[in-house]
Amino acid sequence: MRKLLPLVALIATPLAAQDADPAGSVSQERLRADIDTLVGFGTRHTLSEQDNPTRGIGAAVNWGLAEFGRISQGCDGCLEIVAPERIEEGRRLPRPTRIRNAVAIQRGTERPNEVVIVQAHIDSRVTDAMDWESDAPGANDDGSGTVLVLEAARALSQRQYPVTIVYALLSGEEQGLYGGRLMADYAAEQGWQVKAVLNNDVVGNSCGSDGFCDPDHVRVFSEGPRADLTDPIRAAQRREGGENDSPSRNLSRWLDNLADETEGGLDVRQIWRVDRMGRGGDQIPFMEKGFPAIRIAVAVEDYEHQHQDLRVEDGVTYGDTADEMDFAYLAKVTQFNIRALDKLARTPAPPAAAAEAAVQTYTDVAWSEVPGAIGYTVWHRRTDEPYWREEPVIENVVATNARLEGVRGDDWIFGVSATGADGVRSPVSSAVPAGQFAPIPAEEGDTK
Repeated sequence: MRKLLPLVALIATPLAAQDADPAGSVSQERLRADIDTLVGFGTRHTLSEQDNPTRGIGAAVNWGLAEFGRISQGCDGCLEIVAPERIEEGRRLPRPTRIRNAVAIQRGTERPNEVVIVQAHIDSRVTDAMDWESDAPGANDDGSGTVLVLEAARALSQRQYPVTIVYALLSGEEQGLYGGRLMADYAAEQGWQVKAVLNNDVVGNSCGSDGFCDPDHVRVFSEGPRADLTDPIRAAQRREGGENDSPSRNLSRWLDNLADETEGGLDVRQIWRVDRMGRGGDQIPFMEKGFPAIRIAVAVEDYEHQHQDLRVEDGVTYGDTADEMDFAYLAKVTQFNIRALDKLARTPAPPAAAAEAAVQTYTDVAWSEVPGAIGYTVWHRRTDEPYWREEPVIENVVATNARLEGVRGDDWIFGVSATGADGVRSPVSSAVPAGQFAPIPAEEGDTK
């Protein structure tokens, strides 16, 4: 039997808010119409025209900004619309090139500096990454993510949340994640406490080029050891564990649980690597800054209709066009994102946690107090288990520490989640070195 220190008090779990499904307004027809608009720009290659009103990346970003403006009009100006930009030159950018993102910020009513981000890249390409003149429809890669972000803004802007939601359309991904780095830098410059980044990239098809189809799953990619580890913390993880407990990995676990709670929705297939083999996405610049980020992608990719010139070859039609997409599937991925954002924007931030059990028959778990929390729950799993056990060790604790009598900590990984006023729980923050949902502060002399 587990006994708690007297200072640990219990509270009754509040009922979760019984609001209507925030994703109920998602429209396949609107998603298709937005895809057709994006394809209509001809190409959205980062090196394409910036000042043509109807063709190229400039026109596409302007349209994204204007669409955010129209959405804001429908919520009494609730969105602050910004367009961070800078000039870049480097790999796949042979000349100084304007990188510009379209961003809408829905400020939180209680903790506006606490932020969740949903994003996708608006640029496109064909077979040759340097071909900025040919038509590059980019319907699925990543028009699908772009229209998902817009649809999420339409749905969630009709509600108010204690924390801030940021909707971002990024440029320059196909040329080297330039827009992602710009957005991650912008978040850091604003001093945002980034709680989660949902990067949606290729989310609109359910069948692959080999005919294999999977309309029932969505993949979530997450990092293991976090990208911003310092040498001392890396050494501590080698001793104490934590290589499977980054904030990104725990965000992935949380999303998996959320999907399991939704009847008729998609099931999450967790992919425990940063991205697909040999490839990357705009979640990576956020990981490098220490922000919790994941990539959401289709269960099976169609390589004949991704990064391809428009052509027919040996009877096979190539090209990233809208007719190869599955809009019913895209609608489900969009709903999944909206439900995740709705909950993440209502939960407190995950608390930073630590566990102490050296040479003792009990384990002390302690965690930081976080704004908006009415209680905390302690979770555990064996060191060789991938998922948190369904039953918590203790729940609804109002203190910020607990003693677990008879629990020998060597055999377990512990974590703590925070509960908000409406009963929604945050992702779990692991009580391991670098388990906190915040960047690791660099100490003098450390290298990363």
